[in-house]
Amino acid sequence: MKKLIILSTILAATINVHAQNEPKVKFSGYLETYYGYDFNKPGDNNRPGFIYSHNRANEVNLNLGFIKAAYDSGNIRANLALMAGTYTNANLSAETGVLKNIFEANAGIKLSKTENLWIDAGIFSSHIGFESAISKDCWVLTRNISSENTPYYESGAKLSYATSDGKLSATLLYLNGWQRITRVDGNNKPAGGLQLTWKPTSKITVNYSNYLGAEGADSVRVNRFYHNIYGIFQVTDQFDLTLGIDYGTQQKAKGSSDKNEVLSPVVIAQYKFANQWAVAGRFEYYEDKNGIFIPTGTTKGFKTKGYSLNIDYSPIPNAVVRLEGKTYDSKDKVFNREGNFVNANTTVTASIAVAF
Repeated sequence: MKKLIILSTILAATINVHAQNEPKVKFSGYLETYYGYDFNKPGDNNRPGFIYSHNRANEVNLNLGFIKAAYDSGNIRANLALMAGTYTNANLSAETGVLKNIFEANAGIKLSKTENLWIDAGIFSSHIGFESAISKDCWVLTRNISSENTPYYESGAKLSYATSDGKLSATLLYLNGWQRITRVDGNNKPAGGLQLTWKPTSKITVNYSNYLGAEGADSVRVNRFYHNIYGIFQVTDQFDLTLGIDYGTQQKAKGSSDKNEVLSPVVIAQYKFANQWAVAGRFEYYEDKNGIFIPTGTTKGFKTKGYSLNIDYSPIPNAVVRLEGKTYDSKDKVFNREGNFVNANTTVTASIAVAF
């Protein structure tokens, strides 16, 4: 009996050590349903063409749902997430086959035993912007125009480094293009990007990201250079502020020194007025006179102000119920209301988002 007890103890200790050393796979998921009412009453139930998230109007639908598996051994990591929803249909329309349903698919290896230095390759979330496809993680229910018209996702490889105290991180990216999994046919020039993030304190985050790439097939390709700068500030325990600005240029034609420009400042304020309640307001301006991202065919192009206000209720930490009102006001008549072009577009959107 004594030998049996000793043998059992050794076996249990061996299993415990093995379990501690064994890499773990973690499963998670996310689901967000929504209803948006567009006062311009689009006949096809689609929001304006520059909107890709929460883009269906006057119907209840799934914006984004995904299941994710994450593996981490300490030196090797991998992520795989498969998704569905109207976000998928709108944002990955250029991709083929089952690639449309990949939210994330990447693998990485740690390059140093002492430093937090990694190389990852595959499909991952964009390095540009402070608003992601996961609405629950954003202060406002719907995305700002600059977030909608910069990549939500990208594919390629990235080299990343972070200091041991987490205050500074840097990422260098080699990409297949501007929000592309598969490269544009006839385009043989790779794209790239840089991201620098500085967190001097736990209440301040400052970020700079850029992108440099050639758009279109080689015979007509034009160079695009895009910059994104933002700061996130926890002013008090209840009040938070985000300030951001995007600026991009693109050649008017291959070989030309003339460039078109896009500019977009954004301000978002959030106030947590109770334990489970918060309100947030956003002001944004988006100027794309020559239609780099949003062509209009009008005299002044796309010069639009946006105002939004939402209220959030979080019954539990991993879920949020939201209601948002948003209006756009454009210099030119770029919106369609029952067959007539108008300057404004107003919507009310409600959503339920749960992470698990």
